[in-house]
Amino acid sequence: MSGVIVAMGGGGFATQPDDPRLDAFILSLARRPRPRVCFVGTAGGDDPHFLARFYRAMAEHDWRPDDLGLFERRVGDLRGFVLEQDVIYVGGGNTASLLAVWRAHGLDAVLHEAWEAGVVMCGVSAGMNCWFEASVTDSFGPGVAPLHDGLGLLRGSACPHFDGEPLRRPAYLQLVADGFPPGYAADDVAALVFQGGELSEVLTTSEGSTAYRVEVEGERALKARVL
Repeated sequence: MSGVIVAMGGGGFATQPDDPRLDAFILSLARRPRPRVCFVGTAGGDDPHFLARFYRAMAEHDWRPDDLGLFERRVGDLRGFVLEQDVIYVGGGNTASLLAVWRAHGLDAVLHEAWEAGVVMCGVSAGMNCWFEASVTDSFGPGVAPLHDGLGLLRGSACPHFDGEPLRRPAYLQLVADGFPPGYAADDVAALVFQGGELSEVLTTSEGSTAYRVEVEGERALKARVL
């Protein structure tokens, strides 16, 4: 299945280790059985504790896990390594720093090529933000601020943690009302599934949690399928 991105406002193995439903759904999108799943923890500074949680979670699935560290880079042929994967799973953390490091290594262009070749892209928090043209982020300090230079695989803007962090909702609504690109927000256990750059469905692991289309006029809740 080509051109797939699963953008999660929260959830997955990092915050719901006892609930594998979102991660299992991502597995179902891979282009072959026993898919190769690569965790990219750049936004969290390649934190080894986060990486350990990933490998523990993957042990519960019939996946072949791997990881791509860029602070102590071990992979020489970045393009070849990424194109061999079936799923790229991007962790949370600092969106602005993630984008800067990816561009320094040329990973931004490689990910775009892999996405077009059928590698499933997914991620949570910063791993949601990065795929869009713009996003709302706490990368620059304790508050939230606009970021305008995402990868642009998806049009418009993104806001994760819409129900989980009190500053997110009012800041995003005000930014869009003031001219920031319209886009999508996702609650902490909700995910937006895009195919070919277009939204195909919204998923959640909890009744009442969902995603939203946010435009100048305000927010509109989207119908979510409970896994």
